[in-house]
Order: sequence, then structure tokens, then C-alpha cells
Amino acid sequence: MSYAVPPTRTAAVVRQLRNEIVSGELPPGTLIKDAELAARLGVSITPVREAIAQLSVEGLIDIAPNRTRHVTKVTQKNALELVDVMSVLACAGFEWGVDNLTETHLDMLRQRQKEFVEALAAGNVLAAGAAGADFSTTVILASGNRELQSMVDLVVARTMRILAMSAESNLWSTWIEGHDAILELLEAGDRAGAVARYKQIYIDYRAKVEQELFD
Repeated sequence: MSYAVPPTRTAAVVRQLRNEIVSGELPPGTLIKDAELAARLGVSITPVREAIAQLSVEGLIDIAPNRTRHVTKVTQKNALELVDVMSVLACAGFEWGVDNLTETHLDMLRQRQKEFVEALAAGNVLAAGAAGADFSTTVILASGNRELQSMVDLVVARTMRILAMSAESNLWSTWIEGHDAILELLEAGDRAGAVARYKQIYIDYRAKVEQELFD
């Protein structure tokens, strides 16, 4: 999840719809109509339909047998399952990539963390989510396993639905504190400690999600 400009109209529509779903602007259950979307976004029907198909693969849009499309509803069970799947994939990638980190990578991590905190302070949840995801992406890509990163991206897009809330949510603190601790450990040369702290983020995050969103 990066800030790069989408290369095609379909990619631009995918990004726009994904952002609207993740932010809650399009709530779960919202009916998706091709013609209305095309008119609102100023594009033809084709990129809209291609974008809907892509977001269906990502699990953000449900396509019923009668071809009606709705924003996917999030239940307690599938939300926690998504956190568990993201944890397995991201932690594996982090562990594989951490030993390949260079000083350049560490500079990128510091920058992403800075952007993460500043975006939250500005109330920009989407930018914060992207910067936070890029923190992990930097380490995972250092492993050289791009297929794994592609899978992580899909799960992150769905899991961020859980974070469709204000920038003041207590859930963000788990990632901010975790990233700060990881940076300190990496700067001290403690790669194993950084991996353990990364895994702890997911343990703490899952507990908070279950308590704060579903109690």
C-alpha cells in the first residue's frame, strides 16, 4: 500500500473505491451501481466493472448470484480471522526480511513511522494506514519475496476495514508503540528482538480489536 500514482484508470478506480470502503465512506452493505460510480468518478463503465471485479477478489465487495454488488459486511468472526491471517503472513515476511535490512532500509522505516504519526495527528486515517502498512512492507520486501507481499497487501486491504474509525482510536497506539520499539531494537542490532516485538504487535492488536470493536 503505497503513495504511487495508479498507472491506469482501472487502478485509479480501484484505489478510490478501496479508500472509500476502508474509510467507511461506503459502509458495509452499500449497493454498488456501475453507472452511478462511472458518472461520479468521471470514467467509463469498463474500468468501474474491472475495479469491482478486483475488489471482489480482495473481499471488499460481494457479488450476489443475481449480479448485484454490495460492500462486504464485516462480522466478528471474519474480522478476527483476517487479523490472524495477516499476522501469519506479515510476521513470516518480517522474519525473512529483517536480516537483509540496510541503513537505507532503516532510514525508510524512520520516514514511514514519521509519516504514520503525522498523518494521525492531522486526522488523515487513510494516509496513516498507508504509511503504517509501508513500514511492514519495507521489511517484507527486503526478503525478496514479492508473492508474499502481494498476499499481505490483499489481506491488509480487507483488515483495514476494521480501522474505519477516527484517528483518535486507541487501536493505533499498538502500532505506533510497536514500530518505535522495533526501530530501537534494529538500531541496537537486535534483529531477533525486533522480530519478537513485531509478533507482539499482532497479539496486542487482536486483543484490542476483539475488546474494543466487539464487546
